[in-house]
Amino acid sequence: MADSLITLNARDLKGGIVVGLVIVVSLTFAWFGIRWQLGSMLAELTSANDPSAKTVSEAARNLSPSDPLAAWLYANSTRDLFSPERLGPSVIRFEDVVRLSPNDYRWWIELGRTDEQADRADQAELAFREAVRLAPSYAYPSWQLGNFLLRQGRSEEAFRELRKTTENNLTYREQVFSLAWDYFEHEPARVEALAADTPDVRASLALFYAVRGQAADSLRIWNTLSDDQKAESPQIPKIIAQAFTEKRFYRQGIEFSRQVGIDLDAQAETITNGGFEKALGAPDDNYYGWNVERGDGKIDIASDSSVKHLGNRSIKINFRSYVKPDLSNPWQIVAAQPGSSFTLHFWVRTENLRSAGLPVLEVLNPVDNRLIAASQAIASGTNDWQEMNIDFKSPEDVDGFVIRLSRSYCESCPLVGLVWMDDFSLTKK
Repeated sequence: MADSLITLNARDLKGGIVVGLVIVVSLTFAWFGIRWQLGSMLAELTSANDPSAKTVSEAARNLSPSDPLAAWLYANSTRDLFSPERLGPSVIRFEDVVRLSPNDYRWWIELGRTDEQADRADQAELAFREAVRLAPSYAYPSWQLGNFLLRQGRSEEAFRELRKTTENNLTYREQVFSLAWDYFEHEPARVEALAADTPDVRASLALFYAVRGQAADSLRIWNTLSDDQKAESPQIPKIIAQAFTEKRFYRQGIEFSRQVGIDLDAQAETITNGGFEKALGAPDDNYYGWNVERGDGKIDIASDSSVKHLGNRSIKINFRSYVKPDLSNPWQIVAAQPGSSFTLHFWVRTENLRSAGLPVLEVLNPVDNRLIAASQAIASGTNDWQEMNIDFKSPEDVDGFVIRLSRSYCESCPLVGLVWMDDFSLTKK
């Protein structure tokens, strides 16, 4: 019995030792695991620009000496940018980051930047190229390498690398186009050489040209796309149409506006909806049709199917003691070749129209709203349909003009009565 007790106690002793060792080892691993996580968390939550970044990074490195993020924070927070000579320690610190995580392209880019700042161009290029090798499908490494090569004066190599970023990344695509546009002094051929030959890249290039006022280039690139390819980017022509209209590139703007269905029937050197057979528009929903400003209680403008010259409708303007000295309603932008001669034809009918400042139709230069030509005043009283004509020359400084119903100037003169207008047309001489 005694022997049995002694054996049992020995076994218990060995078992306790084993259990104790397991506990010690587990606690040790747990401690190191917690240290690693704590150090990594401190590094992740601290910005390199934080005033306390250096102190935090030192604590993070002590807790997690093998964590590349903690090493990166320390390298960044202790970087000295004032002279290449003093950047030597920073280079070593970023080399330590790369050593801890050699397959992470981000650390190679950081090392490349630091090498370049330290005037170590050869080492910087190797670092940037290693980043590209590690992440060949990412735009960011190619962007960094391309910009480095450009700073080194190696433009052809630089833009070959930068071209890769235009394929699948919209943000870098715009930046590359802009960089090349300025670098090559606004030479379209050099910019287009950087554009990958894919529909979405060409659509982006058309938008890029539009924003910079290159109307002809924008339309040229856009028209290289098939109808199906254009349909894949429905927002782009809408943006371009608006941009061209605002910049007064009306002949190109009308092309985009028609293609996306905003002004489906609009044509250059033609009055859109001249017979008022279709609904009248508002400035927010069309660019090259009739625009009617609503909300003035002293004037009502609407289509009228009961009174017309030809077709099924006319436009009816009801003046109810309109006293404002100015009038610009309705109006329309017409795209046209600059410096061309035209005759504008239209028909007018009136009923009980009275004022010392009667309505007139005006043709304006949209650049400065300067009057180009105006009709005679619309006859007062009640009159059946009468044809009116305006001979004019479109402005030389813009490819279009504006037509609008206005009034002869008269301070505080009430304008009352009805005016119908119909069958607008434009003849080019």
